[in-house]
Amino acid sequence: MPSFDTVCEANLVEIKNAVENAAKEIGTRFDFKGTSAAIELKDKEINLFGDAEFQLTQVEDLLRNKLTKRNVDVRFLDVGSVQKIGGDKVKQVVKVRNGIESETAKKIQRLIKDSKIKVQAAIQGEAVRVSGAKRDDLQAAMALIRKEMTELPLGFNNFRD
Repeated sequence: MPSFDTVCEANLVEIKNAVENAAKEIGTRFDFKGTSAAIELKDKEINLFGDAEFQLTQVEDLLRNKLTKRNVDVRFLDVGSVQKIGGDKVKQVVKVRNGIESETAKKIQRLIKDSKIKVQAAIQGEAVRVSGAKRDDLQAAMALIRKEMTELPLGFNNFRD
């Protein structure tokens, strides 16, 4: 039976490269000289450091530009709140989304069920497997998911005939 998986997977290698490029540019830019502006990647979290919130927004903007140049969707970023870390220094944690959360998976499953397309959706861990008898129905389900779920950068893989 034909099927495909709906996933939300970021390219972590490209994210690492973008963070390294942003860190290099922070080190060389004139407006960041003598400040505590920095960026670092730990597992699936990106930490942004700066002297003020304004500087954090500049570092975040720089990161977004580097990610866009490397064809990484910025919707993978889940930006946290600004925290004071002592003195006049501030920090912001940006999490990289990986996998579909259970609420979103249920929403996708309900969307497919309500669409009356002759396919079935099953939640499998952090992915949603959609299977049906006809290839055209699967392609219609893909189009529906792309159209309705715009807040997440969803991808489709493991397409089988």
